[in-house]
This record gives sequence, structure tokens and C-alpha cells, in this order.
Amino acid sequence: MAINSILESSKLIAEKRLKIAFAESATAGWLASEFSFVPESGEIFLGGIVCYDVCVKEELFDIPKETIDRYTAESAEVTQLLAERLPKFFKSDISVAVTGLTSPGGSETPEKPVGTMFIHIKMQDKNYVSHREVFTGSPKEIINQAVAKVGVLLLELLKTYHL
Repeated sequence: MAINSILESSKLIAEKRLKIAFAESATAGWLASEFSFVPESGEIFLGGIVCYDVCVKEELFDIPKETIDRYTAESAEVTQLLAERLPKFFKSDISVAVTGLTSPGGSETPEKPVGTMFIHIKMQDKNYVSHREVFTGSPKEIINQAVAKVGVLLLELLKTYHL
């Protein structure tokens, strides 16, 4: 069952006749899945790419190894690049990228604990949302909260967006 914020944002995306696509790391396709269940899915949803492993970010999205080494694969900088490069694969009006840490290990630090998620939304080269938040719970709960947050951020962005 889709999260309420996803349902509401999908209605606004359809009303504005926009298309959406995803680059997902930590959420591993969960966003794409949620958007495939909304009644407007055929009108708004183009697809998504799961870029869970760093090699996909480097090889498919051409994110320089130096950038990943400097900021880590789970960072605001890499997430922004994923959103900016997603239109290479989809003719989307809205590009959403998510990276983060749902379990111990990886690039976890005291400043970036487990639960830290990065969300970047790009709309037609005009509007950007860059969001960092630390969620709590199991990996599944962290992902669920991040997916819901994407819906909320989309709603906020779409309410101020005019064609």
C-alpha cells in the first residue's frame, strides 16, 4: 500500500502533467515500487535505476571516483550528481535520487550515523531540493521513513511549482 504522501504527490504530478524517475541506492527500488502502485502510475512514472553498489554510481552515472573518495558514496554531493545525471536515462521532469545508511558499516561515522539519508530532487533544471535527515529504526523502517519523506518533499515542491 502506497504511503499517503506518495499518493498525494502523485496526484499533483499528474495534474501538472509531469513525469518522474528515480536513482535509488539505499532505498533499493522501494520508491519506484511505491510509485508503480499509485492510480496515476501510467501517466507519471517513467522508471528507476537501483545504484546500490558504488560501481554503478561510477560506471553508469559517471560519478568520478575522486568525488566518491572525497565525500563517500552516501553523501549529499553524490546524491545531487545522481539526480542531475538521471535525465540521461529518462526524459523526466522530476528526478529523485536517494542514498544513505540503513545498517552499520560503509561510510558510517559519528557525524553520519546509521539512519542518515540523503535526498535530492531536481525539477526541469529550475527547482532543487537537497535534504539530509537521520531516521531511526530497522533498515526497513529507515527506508520507509525516507520514502515517506520523499513524498512530503515532492508535495512541498509541487505546491510552489508553476509551469
